[in-house]
Amino acid sequence: MLRALAVLLLLLNLLFFSWTRGWLDEVVGIKARGDREPERMARQVHPERIKLLSETELAALQSRNCLALGPLDGDAALQAAQAALAKAGVALTAWQAQTSELAGVWAVATIKMPNRDFQARKEETYKKLKIEFEFLKGPPDELPTLLLTRHSSEKAAEAALDAFDKRSLKGLRVLQLQAPMKRTNLVFPQADGALSAQLMGLKDAALAAGFKVCQFAPVEAAASAAAGAATPAAAPAASTVAAPAAPRAAPSAPAAPLASAAASAR
Repeated sequence: MLRALAVLLLLLNLLFFSWTRGWLDEVVGIKARGDREPERMARQVHPERIKLLSETELAALQSRNCLALGPLDGDAALQAAQAALAKAGVALTAWQAQTSELAGVWAVATIKMPNRDFQARKEETYKKLKIEFEFLKGPPDELPTLLLTRHSSEKAAEAALDAFDKRSLKGLRVLQLQAPMKRTNLVFPQADGALSAQLMGLKDAALAAGFKVCQFAPVEAAASAAAGAATPAAAPAASTVAAPAAPRAAPSAPAAPLASAAASAR
């Protein structure tokens, strides 16, 4: 009898020990550790990133600003920036594209000067005739070259070249310094604190143009202003497309690479 009681007590102790260790939770339906689930704490992912915000920090996070990325010159730069934003998880609906056309640049320039003596004679001639000139900053295979005038069209450059030719100035040509291209700014008109911080933290080379604070004119407001300014006798109405205002303190465009020689030397 005593032996059976001792065995029973041993079994009860083993069962109790197993239950306290949580081994029988699924069997008995009563958790040894109560309603706590400490295993969830162990499954947390980067809990250190969670931060309690003060009222000031919360207000800053909820505030909205206009940010602009740019200028982006050419389709390749635009596509690279769009790909970088998509890779960072920025929604396509968060930004709008503001595009403008940049005119090309043509110049009346000397031929590539073969030596220093030739260059010195050219410089002396232009100084005597009081013709201003500058040195071309371009690819090595076109240096040294002097630029005499710059023009916004090839036709104007050709006319200037003809004028120099009538003055018996030889060894000149029309050189295209920059091809016409599109310039784009990607405008984020309603960037909240979280999006602003995300954008400012992006380090992709395609976003090297940088994000700047801008002023955004809503389409409805711009259209209303245009309608108010119109008179009954105005010309036939044209569709109005409002564009975001240019970014504040946008940097000047870098010099574009030399495109081509548009005319042979004269």
